[in-house]
Amino acid sequence: MSSWDHSRRGFTEAADWFVGTVGLVGERWAEPGLGEWDVRALVGHASRSFLTVEEYLATPPTNVDLESTADYYRATRAIAAGPGVAQRGRDAGAALGPDPAAAVAEISERVLRLVDGCDGGELLTTIAGGMRLVDYLPTRTFELVVHTADLATALGESLEVPPTAGAQALEVVTDLAIGEGTAGQLLLAATGRGGLPTGFSVL
Repeated sequence: MSSWDHSRRGFTEAADWFVGTVGLVGERWAEPGLGEWDVRALVGHASRSFLTVEEYLATPPTNVDLESTADYYRATRAIAAGPGVAQRGRDAGAALGPDPAAAVAEISERVLRLVDGCDGGELLTTIAGGMRLVDYLPTRTFELVVHTADLATALGESLEVPPTAGAQALEVVTDLAIGEGTAGQLLLAATGRGGLPTGFSVL
């Protein structure tokens, strides 16, 4: 399997898991989701993982500034920690309208069709600079996997992460941890040799 086929499979699995979990929300949109977000805002934030693919592909750059998925996360750390993230999540949740589950399913189907028509070599303009789609798509898989896990936890559902999507999300964690020199801490914690410091994150 090519790297693009692998990337696309992970994204599709993550999308399907997210859509399926959103379908379990029922009437619980105003219940706590994650931090200051309610469930609707959490779902809205995660849905941006689809929308940015559309938006960024519509404005191809002239240069590739970020060569890898890990480079993207390193370049966007300050933005991700900024005060506007929470409000963007709430705005995105509101934009899903009166039937958020149906809106999410439609957005997912539309973007999956778009991605299926690509070969991975397409250039897109992210908030941190130009990237190839094959390198950007795993960031969307990672976001969908992590936030679907957040949503499942908020709803009291099981964390049945799809295998390819889960493997790709863990690859992102591994690359970031190695780059930051924290791989040892993660390995010790993952093998039952101690916990992680409060607030630890590879992001």
